[in-house]
Amino acid sequence: MNNCSQAPQTLATRAAAERYLDSWAGRGMDWDAWMEEVRLAKAAFARLVGASPDEIAICSSVSEAANLIASALDFGDDRRELVVSEAEFPTVGHVWLAQRGRGAEVRWVPVQGGAVALDDYATAVTERTRLVSACHGYYQNGVVQDVARIANVAHERGALLFVDAYQTAGAVPIDVRALDVDFLAAGNLKYLMGVPGVAFLYVRRELIERLEPTMTGWFGRADPFAFRVSELDWSPTASRFDLGTPPIPSAYVARAGMELVIAVGVERIRAWHETLARRLLDGGRARGLTVHGPDDVRHKTASTAFVVRDAHAVEVAMRARGVLPSARGPVIRLAPHYYSTLDDVDAALDVLVDVID
Repeated sequence: MNNCSQAPQTLATRAAAERYLDSWAGRGMDWDAWMEEVRLAKAAFARLVGASPDEIAICSSVSEAANLIASALDFGDDRRELVVSEAEFPTVGHVWLAQRGRGAEVRWVPVQGGAVALDDYATAVTERTRLVSACHGYYQNGVVQDVARIANVAHERGALLFVDAYQTAGAVPIDVRALDVDFLAAGNLKYLMGVPGVAFLYVRRELIERLEPTMTGWFGRADPFAFRVSELDWSPTASRFDLGTPPIPSAYVARAGMELVIAVGVERIRAWHETLARRLLDGGRARGLTVHGPDDVRHKTASTAFVVRDAHAVEVAMRARGVLPSARGPVIRLAPHYYSTLDDVDAALDVLVDVID
């Protein structure tokens, strides 16, 4: 019940990890096969978000992805504002705050009542805004933001939009074209059924050749294996945002996890998540629990948050009873996935009530 934090291991992802280990053991160095695995992983992510593979970069984390975009932005003119929602996971906010040393000014859009109001984005974004940062799903309580409308607000004023989709990738259908986002990043260890150490970054094709990240590495070159130390030949694709040697073992597992999600179908997953979320909301209230976040399952992720006194202590106690939740701030989160059942939800709620009584 903690997919909002870490997916479980599957037979497919374990087999993928073993394929890498077998390759390493048997061939010692198998660059052609390893690079092909990275290419296929990028293609799988592209398919999941409605992009083309040449618009996808591979990273080690969303922290790295956000830093890559930040390093490509210029804050030397009047467009020096970064508009950031308070619903961002701290790592993303920290990346934008760090740009103040390069001349950026950070403006915060507040969380009020567990969500960020669209009108507050409209107030915060001005003709001086360089970029808006808005998560697709709020990590604390699962609120899903209307990214398409936020994109419209940003673009009307000439700003770019960066979206952290870590809490929605694999759980909510994503189409970067329909959402009209400029950048979207997500890691694989949550609803994409992968492991830490790998993430993917979408960059709108029309922006790629306009951006030159100062955070770079040899895989960001047009021809990495030319080994030209004195030449910065930018890749014409989003690979210009790749850094050094890619996270090859994690890419093996990431592709296997994404292919599981693709095989089940994100639309089917989303429909089942709404059923599970309804059970969590209704079952939680029936047991006297206080919900933190939206009641409308159409506007939330699979994660449902309940207010508790000591979330960490509650998580430890629930784990001891065989239920894996996820503590964040004042809440305990229960986040089932496509393989979860209504009985799983009921059992988790019963254990939660037992440990807080």
